[in-house]
Order: sequence, then structure tokens, then C-alpha cells
Amino acid sequence: MASDESITTPRSGGAERIWIIRYAAELSIKSKRTQDGFRRRLIRNIRDALRSSGGEFSIDGRWGRILVRTSSDQAPAALSRVFGLSSISEVDAVVPAELDAIVRAGEALYADRVRGRTYAVRAKRSGRHPFRSRDVMVQLGAALNREATVDLDDPEVTVNVDIRDDEAWLFTDHQQGVGGLPLGVEGHAVALLSGGYDSPVAAWLMLKRGVTLDYVFCNLGGDAYERAVVQVAKILADGWSYGYRPRLHVVDFQGPLDALRERVTPRYWQVVLKRLMYRTASAIGAELEAQAIVTGEAIGQVSSQTLTNLRAIEPAASLPVFRPLLGFDKTEIIARAERIGTAALSARVKEYCAIAPGKPVTAAKEEAVAAEESKLDLSVLDAAIASRRVLDLRALKPVDLVAPYIFTTEIPAGAAVIDCRPEEQYRLWHWPGAERRDDWELARDLRRLDRDRTYVLYCAQGVQTAYLAELMQREGYEAYSFKGGVRGLRRYAEEKAGARAGNA
Repeated sequence: MASDESITTPRSGGAERIWIIRYAAELSIKSKRTQDGFRRRLIRNIRDALRSSGGEFSIDGRWGRILVRTSSDQAPAALSRVFGLSSISEVDAVVPAELDAIVRAGEALYADRVRGRTYAVRAKRSGRHPFRSRDVMVQLGAALNREATVDLDDPEVTVNVDIRDDEAWLFTDHQQGVGGLPLGVEGHAVALLSGGYDSPVAAWLMLKRGVTLDYVFCNLGGDAYERAVVQVAKILADGWSYGYRPRLHVVDFQGPLDALRERVTPRYWQVVLKRLMYRTASAIGAELEAQAIVTGEAIGQVSSQTLTNLRAIEPAASLPVFRPLLGFDKTEIIARAERIGTAALSARVKEYCAIAPGKPVTAAKEEAVAAEESKLDLSVLDAAIASRRVLDLRALKPVDLVAPYIFTTEIPAGAAVIDCRPEEQYRLWHWPGAERRDDWELARDLRRLDRDRTYVLYCAQGVQTAYLAELMQREGYEAYSFKGGVRGLRRYAEEKAGARAGNA
């Protein structure tokens, strides 16, 4: 019999843990050449996931399964988000590939776990051994029979033994993998991202099919909106894009939107706006050598997504348009967003794309939409694309997701201005029309505010209102702290007054 010292239990030392990873079943139906390429890519993606989880690791993919040794407690969560994996199991013990050692370790490990329950033993071997897989199942089963009842069809506990050359690995638990194809094996596309429920889910479905993505964000709502979309995109980048570093292309759409409102018939605003977004994604996609555009459109969900309108919009794209959510309803999309991890953020993103007043066209003819779009000078769109900002999503740090979007140096037209200083300071001077609110009162009544307004807050130094603006943005409001506090605001007021006097 093997000695106790020959049994290694990875968990007991608190250092290295061992995981068995199985390929998604879909990989097995590919040709050998394709399988080899997919596996190389998958191991590369697993390596990226393990690096992101911290700790040292090693990967061994010799036996049709992947064996990962790592010291990171975060590794299983990262591995469960690598596309192309079927399941993940933590190894309970590693013993020599000797029948008596396997039986002894299995009885010691699992007697308590199977007691009073039904169980089964499954064994697989690779290599040359003086025993068969069936011998392992029979003898370990006989040892566990003292504690439990065998049920080979539907056991409550399944004891697994994987024997590879001179080692045997014992485990029971299976953590479901995400499936799909390894990211990167099916080319590259660009995804139009709005931050709501739909577009992140559509992007995730394409990632699952092995397509790497960069993201195009047409900003219709200012810095606070951009911050919300960046946070959603970062979840896709950090949590689901192992093996690739996606970029977010931020296009300021205020110029194209102003031109559209000035020249296009209002009932066509919605469909023409979508055509401009398609053109934007096509132009950026061409630069990136992308093969398609991905959108979150679902048939009939909003006016621009009727089948007739989608047909009228699509000719604006110079790349194929993929719509993974066409047949989904909203509850299905939200459920998938919750699984992905974007739902909580998307719930707080305001709807900026619904710009048409009154009743927008729902059955537009392609010729009529093209005629409306022809009223625009598309050089304004070219200028917006050329001046876009590009963010390396995985390189962004937590402070990058907050600080650039909190402060403003101007008061937008129609903004609600809130003075958070004490009453006596407010009486000495305040911005014309500003409402005074204590910071604690504003935080308490936050959700009573009108979500359709823009808010600018100020205090003595701009520090306390920065916190409040950040809190409001997290709740889905477009809110900012005036940079420099009341001193910066007074300088801004003097500059505005001087500019008016110069124009008089």
C-alpha cells in the first residue's frame, strides 16, 4: 500500500491548487488541424485569464484536457469566463498511479461526503498501467459501499479518477464553463455600444462565438453618459475578453446630431441617426480591418427596429451587420445581462437614442430615408470620426472611470445649478438661479430628482460636490461638480459677463 506521504492534497497547504479543464464539446467535431489551432488559441486565452487573476501558474495540455496549477484564489472565477471551456474541476488529491493508492485516497477523501447518499465512481486512464479503469471503479466502489449506495444513473455524488501516466487525480465537483469557441478563432468585428441592456449582450454573444471585438460609442449625452458606457465596456473587456485587448472608440456625435435636427424631417430623425451610426461603425471598422458590425437591435423593440426600418437603415453600412438579439425579447436580454454582469450598470443608463419628437416613422422606405439623409453634409460625420478618442479598456484603472467625468468648467444651457454651501455663503454670492441644498439633504433625496435634467453642483472647493456628482452619476444622472469650486465658478461668471459686454 502507498504511504500517506504519497498523497498530495493541493488545498491543504494553502498554496498551489490544481484544476482540470475540459474543452467545449463543439471543438471535438472540428478537423484535427482546426482543433489544434483552436486549442493553441484557447491555451493562450487561459494564460491571459490566469495572469489577470494574479499568482503563479502552469498549464499542461497534453491529455485532451488541460491541467492548471495555480496559487490564485481568483483563478476559477477567471477560468469560468474563458470561452471554449466546457467545465472546470478542482482536484482534491494527486496520488501515484497505483491501484491501492487510488483506492486508499478515495476512501479517505470521500467516505464522509457520500455517507447516506447515492454515488458513482467514474475512472479514465491514459498510459500503460497494470490495471484497468474498471478495476478502479470496482475496488474504490467496494470501499465506499460501506457508507453509501451505488447509483450509476443519477448519483448524488460522482467520484472521478483521472489517471495520466504516473499520476492519478481525484475530484468530485464540476463548475460549468461558458462554452462557445475560443475568442479570436472567428475573426474581428466592431460593435456599436450604447450602454443599455441590449448592445453589451449582443457583443457578448459574438465574443462567445470566437469573434474579437472593438467597440464604437456614438456619444449623444456628454461626459456622464460616456462614463456609464465606459464602465459597461470595461466589464466586457476585463471579464470576457481574455486573449485580446479591446478598444472603445468614443465619437462625439453632437455635431452630426445638430446637423440632423436642423435639416432632416423630424419623423425621420430616428432612422437617419441609425444610418449615421452605421456609417461611423463602417468607417472605423474599415480602419481596423473588421469583417462585420454588431448591433443590439431586436425586431420590434423600438420604432427604428421594425423589420421595415431595419431594411431601410442597413444600406448605410459598408460591412455586414450582425444582430444576435433579433429574436430575443426584453426579459431574455435582461436575464442574460445579469449573467454577464452588465445589468446593474445598464439599468442606470439613460435612453439618449430616442430623439424623435411625436410619432417617428415605423415603416420607412429605403429611398425616402436615403433622400432625408442626403440633406446632410456628411463631412460633419467625417470630422467627428477623425477626432474620436480611443480608450484601451483593459488599461483603464478605477480612477480613470471616475475622475475624467466628474468635473465641468462650464454651465450647460438649461442645467440645474445646485449650491451646496452654508446659507450665509449662499446669500453673499451664488450663481444666478442656483438652488441651495445641503449636501446631506441632496444625497438623501437623490432619487426624487428629474432624471431628464443636467445638474451642476458647486461648493467651496469642489471636493464635496465631486463626491455627490459621482454618487449621482452612479445612479444614472448626468451630474457634474464645477471645477475649482465657487472660486472657479466666479471666474467663469466674470468671463461670461465680459464676453457679453464685448459683444454688446
